[in-house]
Amino acid sequence: MNMIKFALRKPIAIMVLVLGLLFFGLKAIKEIKVDILPEMDLPVVYVAHSFNGYTPQQMEGYFTKMYVNMMLFTNGIKTIESKNTQGLTLMKVTFYEGTEMGEAIATINALSNRSQVFLPPGAPPPFIIRFDASSQPVGQLVFRSNTKTNNQLQDIANFNARPFLIKIPGLTTAPPFGGSPRTIEVNIDPYKLRSHNLSPEQIVEAISRNNITSPSGNMYIGDKNYLTPTNNTVKEVSELGDIPIFKGSVDNVYIRDVATIKDGADIATGYALIDGKRSVYINIAKAGNASTLDVVNTLKKELPNIQRNMPDDVTISYEFDQSVYITNALKSLVVEGVLGALLTGLMVLLFLNDRRAALIVIMTIPISIISGVLFLKLFGQTINIMSLSGLALAIGILVDESTVTIENIHQHFGKGKTKAQAIWDACREIAFPKLLIMLCILAVFAPAFMMTGIPGSLFMPLALAIGFSMIVSFLLSQTFVPVMANWLMKHNSDHCDNQAHKEDWFSKFRNRFVNFLTKLTQYKKIIVSLSLASVLVAAFALYQITGKDVLPTSNSKQFQVRIKAAEGTRIEVTEMKVKTFLSHLKQNVGEDNIAISSVFVGQHPSTFAVSPIYLYNAGPHEALMQVALKDFKGNSDELKDKLRAYYKEKMPELSISFEPIELTEKILSQGTNTPIEIRVSGMMKKMNRMYANKLLAKLKEIEYLRDQQIPQSMDYPAMQINIDRTRAAQLGLDVQDIAKSLVAATASTRYTNKNFWVGGMMGIAYDVQVQTPQNSLNSKDELANLPLSKNSDRPVLGDVATITPTKELGESYNLGTMGYTTVTANLYKKDLEQASKDVQSAIASLGELPKGVNIELAGMAPVLEETLSSLATGLLIAVFVIFLMLAATFQSFRVSIVILSTVPFVVVGALLMLNITGSTLNLQSYMGLIMSVGVSIANAVLLISNAETLRKSNSDAIHSGIEAARLRIRPIIMTTLAMIAGMLPMAIGFGEGGDQIAPLGRAVIGGLLFSTFSVLIILPLVFGWMQKKSSIISLSLDPEDENSIHFIKSNS
Repeated sequence: MNMIKFALRKPIAIMVLVLGLLFFGLKAIKEIKVDILPEMDLPVVYVAHSFNGYTPQQMEGYFTKMYVNMMLFTNGIKTIESKNTQGLTLMKVTFYEGTEMGEAIATINALSNRSQVFLPPGAPPPFIIRFDASSQPVGQLVFRSNTKTNNQLQDIANFNARPFLIKIPGLTTAPPFGGSPRTIEVNIDPYKLRSHNLSPEQIVEAISRNNITSPSGNMYIGDKNYLTPTNNTVKEVSELGDIPIFKGSVDNVYIRDVATIKDGADIATGYALIDGKRSVYINIAKAGNASTLDVVNTLKKELPNIQRNMPDDVTISYEFDQSVYITNALKSLVVEGVLGALLTGLMVLLFLNDRRAALIVIMTIPISIISGVLFLKLFGQTINIMSLSGLALAIGILVDESTVTIENIHQHFGKGKTKAQAIWDACREIAFPKLLIMLCILAVFAPAFMMTGIPGSLFMPLALAIGFSMIVSFLLSQTFVPVMANWLMKHNSDHCDNQAHKEDWFSKFRNRFVNFLTKLTQYKKIIVSLSLASVLVAAFALYQITGKDVLPTSNSKQFQVRIKAAEGTRIEVTEMKVKTFLSHLKQNVGEDNIAISSVFVGQHPSTFAVSPIYLYNAGPHEALMQVALKDFKGNSDELKDKLRAYYKEKMPELSISFEPIELTEKILSQGTNTPIEIRVSGMMKKMNRMYANKLLAKLKEIEYLRDQQIPQSMDYPAMQINIDRTRAAQLGLDVQDIAKSLVAATASTRYTNKNFWVGGMMGIAYDVQVQTPQNSLNSKDELANLPLSKNSDRPVLGDVATITPTKELGESYNLGTMGYTTVTANLYKKDLEQASKDVQSAIASLGELPKGVNIELAGMAPVLEETLSSLATGLLIAVFVIFLMLAATFQSFRVSIVILSTVPFVVVGALLMLNITGSTLNLQSYMGLIMSVGVSIANAVLLISNAETLRKSNSDAIHSGIEAARLRIRPIIMTTLAMIAGMLPMAIGFGEGGDQIAPLGRAVIGGLLFSTFSVLIILPLVFGWMQKKSSIISLSLDPEDENSIHFIKSNS
């Protein structure tokens, strides 16, 4: 009340404060960082280590288990998961919540450096990166050319484009995808080697001796200081062919006699295809605290400048832009804000017929939202999809604050008071109830401060956005609204007559409502008992049958699918199959309807160890395809199911599995490619595989599961080379001699014998590697005839080893040091909770597991359980806090129970609406449910505070409840209708990506409908029953309090 008095006495000061909020709020809107997701602060670190040529078992034994043993010295580690493929170990280290991640990363770096001592010779250092929302790409910078190869594009992207990208504030990139690093190839010819009685090792040694990196010194002659550079490194690539193989006065053989020299690229392990053609792209990500929108917008502005520095036949474009989601969300907020303000004004006009009052209400909404953004910035928050959802929800609540004040002013106008007195009395009358209402709604969102993990990270900005806007709106209703009411609203002697005429229709409706409510009071106990019992049962039943997910299913125009050919298929063959796959896709969705397709076939070059963190393929037989459609009106789940059936018939040799492409899903899944993932772990890998196959058979019986598979490469074709050490020794060889020749023949000397050439226009150092062309070893016999001995045509590999075609693990997974096998599946039109229950039943049906075998449900199921548990616990805590707050305010536990009796009705309304619209209970719809609970309690407080005041004056609880309902029916209906109208665009999925927040609006509408019914009809009956025998004497123990029984007795 002091606030109201201050505002009325110093109106200019209030206007100055409002103008200040608007000025600094608009400034904050321009400066605040705009992101897709809030800062997640996920305690996850990735360690990627590559070493070309090592088998998965070697990577596991030499690298993974060494790192795991070392990392046990790090505090706070929760789990260490690893994947091992040929030439790569990828480790995911998860820490407990609250771990100081800066210290953790420093410790991992130090231990990784320590581990280098125990790793194979020549092993490069690992790549260590923290995983959070900023780790995920927000788009692709695509390089296309009609004349250049993908390897040339790789070099252009790496050295011509990336230097420009680092100049963009907040932008970070991975190495280019799609090509192999530029490399000087020394391609040995096995036939020429044999004709000269040479081994591959001799070629390697010759190059190592004659193309070296060595420092140059200085020479001092007279007054001059001369540099002494030497040509220890060849100047031109062709000079490598002039290197002699032998030393001494002999009839020498040169490198050119047994090998071809080529300025080419490292051995191809993968290709990128853009629209079916080999290309190169760079994943664009933003640095940890940068603004995604600023980074993307700055990049788009810089594209013409980057294009000018590209060769004429190279074009660049920015594709798969994820920032459009936040842009669309901003547009939707503006639309919803304008719509909410207009509809609120319309409600005021409809019920009060006062255009000036409607204008006042409309003005408070943008001021509150703008101020909310200002305080979000001050508290270090960003604009993201969660804070925007909070602001969109806040618009609905903001309707309530000023509307109730304006409506109450009109009631006091009707009592014949002067304008100034009516405004003062009206604002003072509802000041405390409105403060209590604000505190109750804030209490609903207070549990955000106690949530941890992903739910806490997502819920916090939403709660803060609502909280800040609510507080500002409350302050405006107590200061700005009474000032503007004095200045703008009209009040004259005819006002009461005009108002009575204009409200005639509502007066009739209100009188009928009061008569109806009065009749119900005769049966209040039966009605209240049956209604409360019914809604409690209904709430329990609806909760059980309502589907539950982490996030709403997205009906996106983009999708991502993993394509697998037979294990060990060469990348060229896989590439051909992918192109066929793409041509069939065009037939299904329409060639003109595909905006762009991006495919990565095979694996990344070992040089780029960080790349598999962004995009992981297990081998040359795998491809990951991303497709963006131009105009898609159908259901994405139905499209995917149609494609599954089509490709099963047309290309049965392929296995396909759809994966999340939306950034929110990727972050929440934390690297899991499917919602269902089951891990079968144990020390015996064969036992793990056996039970994984049994479980896979069970999952294939569940009709709504799709893409059921064991994703690991378990039967990779191999040529097992078993060296006879005794026989080799007899022929003057050892394992080291044989291994060196094998490396040059089947891999390259890139890691085992480092050699460089500095050249090119930019003077960059490139690797020189000795290798056998892949098409030279095209049979088992060719491999057996590989020469091993120096200066002799025998022995060859077949003389000292047996070569046996076999099958090996192409991929191994570990949890710590324990191996595990994964079974995965996608869902088709089924919620995650029900699917998790059915999968658990399938696991249980396997019976008792052998000792040492463990099966656990991973994937999104634990995230769902954590999310729903956190939200449910938070809601219960909020209701309990509100109960205590109401009891303290009204000095009555009964009144608290009366007010909270509306909550079950809200839950039933929200759940019923979700079921009717086919929505699930998820993070978004839970927000709507919590919001509805807050609004319901606000309306109940408004009514009961009035009823309790009347009861204490007339001692009639039943009549007081009915009279309070009569007085408050208009503001309650006004705010309810305005909120429902404001939520309709959200509920119907208005705008692109609207389906992601539609359940939130639906839950709010359902909750509000049942809340209004319970507040206006059930609540007065509950009040009349519960408070019928309550005393009207104050519980105050203060003898100086005029309402205290002690004061009354002492003065009687």
